[in-house]
Amino acid sequence: GLFVWHLKNTGIRQVPCQFVHLCRVANGRLVTFQYFNFLKRMYVTQYNKDLSQRAKPKSDSVASPFRELQQLDQEKKVIHNIRPISPVHQPLSETSSRNELREVKSAAETEGSVAPVRAEPKEDRQWKEMKLRLDDLPGILARLSKIKLTALVVSTASAGFAMAPVPFDLTCFLLASLGTGLASCAANSINQFFEVPFDSNMNRTKNRPLVRGQISPLLAVCFAASCGVPGIALLTLGVNPLTGGLGAFNIFLYTCCYTPMKRMSIANTWVGAVVGAIPPVMGWTAATGTLDAGALLLGGILYSWQFPHFNALSWGLREDYSRGGYCMMSVTHPGLCRRVALRHCLALIGLSTLAPVLDMTTWTFPVVSLPINLYISYLAFRFYRDADRSSSRKLFFCSLWHLPMLLLVMFTCKKSLLDKEDKGDLLGGDHGRAVEIRLP
Repeated sequence: GLFVWHLKNTGIRQVPCQFVHLCRVANGRLVTFQYFNFLKRMYVTQYNKDLSQRAKPKSDSVASPFRELQQLDQEKKVIHNIRPISPVHQPLSETSSRNELREVKSAAETEGSVAPVRAEPKEDRQWKEMKLRLDDLPGILARLSKIKLTALVVSTASAGFAMAPVPFDLTCFLLASLGTGLASCAANSINQFFEVPFDSNMNRTKNRPLVRGQISPLLAVCFAASCGVPGIALLTLGVNPLTGGLGAFNIFLYTCCYTPMKRMSIANTWVGAVVGAIPPVMGWTAATGTLDAGALLLGGILYSWQFPHFNALSWGLREDYSRGGYCMMSVTHPGLCRRVALRHCLALIGLSTLAPVLDMTTWTFPVVSLPINLYISYLAFRFYRDADRSSSRKLFFCSLWHLPMLLLVMFTCKKSLLDKEDKGDLLGGDHGRAVEIRLP
């Protein structure tokens, strides 16, 4: 009795210690990994350096196992049951013999087709080696750098360079465009490197090169470095240090701020809008070497344009974003998503009116750009009112042609340098006359 009493006391005392020890062991040794087998995600748990797949337990059947076996035997009998051919001595018509031959052929084809179907899952479960060919490398690197998005960034930077109130310098323009494109390729590659586990859960991004394993992460990082370092050096040494600093700051903002914030807060949309607003400012500073009100106006136009563009795009991808774990306005705050899109569409009208006030364009620009700004505002209002996929899709496709059209109209209505010089001469002549009148 004393021995049993001693065991009970020691067991009760050791229960809290054992519980804490088990929690520490579980936190230290249970690590969930995610690897990919041709877009088929499998979750694996590591315990004591051994990998084991976590499978869902099979539910218990209601019927007895004997009835299941009887049903399986009946199904097998039905599947393999082939109607025998009639004897030779019985008279058969040509149509009946043809039908029987067709049934025999179809049964043989079904039996032959069952084998490869059953063999396919076994092949899919095995690891398959991805061989990288040099012919496919340019296309893979183009998808890694998001070549379409890079082209949009370079075009907006070119628009900022063209709107600058200075004579056009072709060499500086080419250097600025090349450096901006290389910086954009580096930022997009680093972004995909960080988001591989999350991109695999989204239908829109599951075919990216790093997710599919077409290239190694080391190759992606080396490609990003080979684009980012020469791009920033080209902008700093070939153009001016201000443009190079803006390019480096934009890479840092996109990779180190915007990318992790996508899983933390809806403020990532505003940070991403700042990232998209910097390229036209870089084009302006590349041409003028200064950061003035005209550069800020171009950045403001790009900043406001991105909200209807991205909010309409994310509205149709809410399932993907929620599956990937991204914190987007369309998922967590759908009402705010629609309000912000409408708000910034109306802001584009006010920003277009500021262009002639800042002496960038003539007064024809607000008038000519008013119809397209009103049209995108109308589509944003319908998106705000209806809140469906149809209205969001129309707003998104409108934003694709709205931005190049707006920048083209702005460039067409740009004030020429001769008008500004004449205006400056007139102001200088009037000032000289006033001085001459005052002297006597």
